[in-house]
Amino acid sequence: MKTPVRAPKANAIAERFVRTVRSECLDWLLILNRRHLESVLRVYVDHYNRERPHRALELCPPDPHEPQEASHVGQIHRRDRLGGLIHEYHRAAA
Repeated sequence: MKTPVRAPKANAIAERFVRTVRSECLDWLLILNRRHLESVLRVYVDHYNRERPHRALELCPPDPHEPQEASHVGQIHRRDRLGGLIHEYHRAAA
């Protein structure tokens, strides 16, 4: 992974992402080949950017798939990704 020139924090950010993806995803899966690795990383990066809460963003994802709803009514549904390694929760429309 190449980091931009004259960006002193870029290397630290890249290393932190690699550590996160390893500890939350890759350490728990047996990767068979390059195609499988790319598929797993594609799913994880989508989850990381659209669903996973980030403390620096006040527990919001960087690129939310849906706008945050103010409603607290409705049934909660769980979606499993990567064979149940990652769970995503969504409130059903009332």
